[in-house]
Amino acid sequence: MQTWADITAMDKDFKVITLVGGTNIKECCILAQKAEEIGLFGISFTSPFYFKPANVDQLAKCCTEIAAAAPNTAFYYYHIPVLTGGNFQMIDLLKAIDGKISNFAGIKYTHEDFMDYLSCLNFADRKYDMLWGRDENMLSALVLGAKGAVGSTYNYAAPLYLDLIKAYESGDFETANALQQKSIDMITLLGKYGGISVGKSYMKLIGLDCGTFRLPVRNMSTQDYENFKADVATLHFPDFQSTI
Repeated sequence: MQTWADITAMDKDFKVITLVGGTNIKECCILAQKAEEIGLFGISFTSPFYFKPANVDQLAKCCTEIAAAAPNTAFYYYHIPVLTGGNFQMIDLLKAIDGKISNFAGIKYTHEDFMDYLSCLNFADRKYDMLWGRDENMLSALVLGAKGAVGSTYNYAAPLYLDLIKAYESGDFETANALQQKSIDMITLLGKYGGISVGKSYMKLIGLDCGTFRLPVRNMSTQDYENFKADVATLHFPDFQSTI
C-alpha cells in the first residue's frame, strides 16, 4: 500500500483502492487505518468466506466496523458471491447501510443479477457508485446505465473495452456486440487453461511478466503455455491488447 501511495502521490487522477481482506475483521480495520494514514483513495472489503455472515444485517455490521476505522476514506463493498459465498441481494445491503455509513461510496458488482444491479443503481436517486465487475457482460451493464467498471482483463485488453464503450455511446450497437463477443472469446481461454492464473499469461504476452501464482492456484505447464499462445493468436490479440 505504501509503495502505491508513493508512486501515485502526484497524480490525483490515479485512484488507488486497496482490498483490506475478508475473513478477519480486526485485521481489516488495521489495514483500513493504514490506508487512510497514507492517503489512499479508497478501501474495499469482501464478505467473510469461511465463517460467513448469517444475513445482510451481519454483513452490514462488518462493513460498518471497517468503514469506521477509516472514516475519511471511500469504502466500497466488493460483491463476488461466486468466490465468497456471500449470496445476498445488494439492494438489501444498501438499504441496511444507507444513512449509517457516511463514507460508503458504492459496490464493485461482480455477479450476473442484472435485476439486483439495476435496483442498486437506481437506489436513493443513484447515490452510490455501482462499479461493474463482469468484463464479459460489460455491454449489458452499459445498457442499464453503468458508468464505471473494474476488471482484471482491462489490464491486458484495455483498448478492446474502450472501443466497446465508444461504440455503445455512439449508437453503433453491432460493433459493440462484436467487441463484447471478442471479450467473451478471450475470457473463455481463462477457463480452458486454468482460471485466474491465465491472466498472468496474457500479461506476459503484452511484455509484462508478472511471474507465477502461489498455491493453491494452478499455473500453466510449458506445453499449456504454448497451446495457449496458439489459441490467442486466432483472436488477433495484438489488434486490441494493452501496450506498455
